[in-house]
Amino acid sequence: MKILFEGTGTVKKFAESLHKVIDPDIECLLIFAGDGNGFTPNELDPLLKSISIPIFGGIFPQIIYQHYHSEQGTLMIGLPNQPQEVVIIPNLSDAHVDFEETVDQQISEHIDPSTIMVFVDAMSSRIAALIEGMFNVFGLTCNYIGGGAGSLSFEKRPCLFTNQGLLSDSALIVLMDMESGMGVKHGWEKVSGPFRVTQSDKNIIQTLDGKPALDVYQEIVEKHSRSVFTDDNFFKIARNYPFGINKLGTEKVVRDPLMKGCNRSIVCVGEVPAEFFVDILTGNNYSLVRAAKQALAMAKAEYSSEDSPSLTLFMDCISRAMFLGEKLSLEIDAVLEKEHPLVGAFTIGEIANCRKDYLEFYNKTAVVGLLK
Repeated sequence: MKILFEGTGTVKKFAESLHKVIDPDIECLLIFAGDGNGFTPNELDPLLKSISIPIFGGIFPQIIYQHYHSEQGTLMIGLPNQPQEVVIIPNLSDAHVDFEETVDQQISEHIDPSTIMVFVDAMSSRIAALIEGMFNVFGLTCNYIGGGAGSLSFEKRPCLFTNQGLLSDSALIVLMDMESGMGVKHGWEKVSGPFRVTQSDKNIIQTLDGKPALDVYQEIVEKHSRSVFTDDNFFKIARNYPFGINKLGTEKVVRDPLMKGCNRSIVCVGEVPAEFFVDILTGNNYSLVRAAKQALAMAKAEYSSEDSPSLTLFMDCISRAMFLGEKLSLEIDAVLEKEHPLVGAFTIGEIANCRKDYLEFYNKTAVVGLLK
């Protein structure tokens, strides 16, 4: 394995890093880049298309390397493991696509991955449908880890690294014969609820208990936070008060309220199905850092290889970073181990399970993967 981090985020340094990290022992390349780099397809596509080994990864609000985190810079991880397959799923917002059928058709026969990495354009509207389709194809036979790429500007732009260039409204499914252990925890606690989602459209909550979703949410959050929503501060307040979808026998699936929608609806990162029950949650520095520690402990418990892990992959929600602020270093330290390097990204949504639970697209959640 070969890891190279450079902090300038320039195209010139990106090209230089590619040539430095690729050698005969490297079989594929995982790339995390900060959104602050401002990378465009015109700049990077010729470079990406010139690389012969498989490339995958994304552009994220921030990247993580050891103690360091930044919205600028590029992290390249050269892996000695050849992927069994790298599948590109286009048109991730298309309402007419059957993702289970699409995934099944693109996977070669007799492939049995132990770990699947999944990277998606977080601005796509049918991520949960893809996740459900993937789970129907692969089930609980493997571990999954990944997250949503994109920008906190919430503008749709190419954000996934592939050998075809930078892609948007797509997903990357990377099938690896690689032992791993996964841990998932969020640390958010209930403020109020449950509320029944009486009407929704994909990632838009339209009504709760038959009332406009924004009216219900605003009343609870303004009272608890002692803040008042205005036309331009919704996300600043809402990032501290996510929704928690209640699931039988497992931890709540968190959904990040992103912005106000039409007719006093709320747009979230990821789908919120109608007839499900949701709580309004909040947290504190202690509960979030503790959750990250618990996620690492879960990953260690699930890691079954006799060989020690070679890498910690940390996919953490960017809104957790914004919530923790100056205390963010405490969360990174909670998952950093001396024995092997830590790499990852602050994402817009996290993807994980650990061979036991249903595969989910999470928000505001800490996902820790230990990889051999």
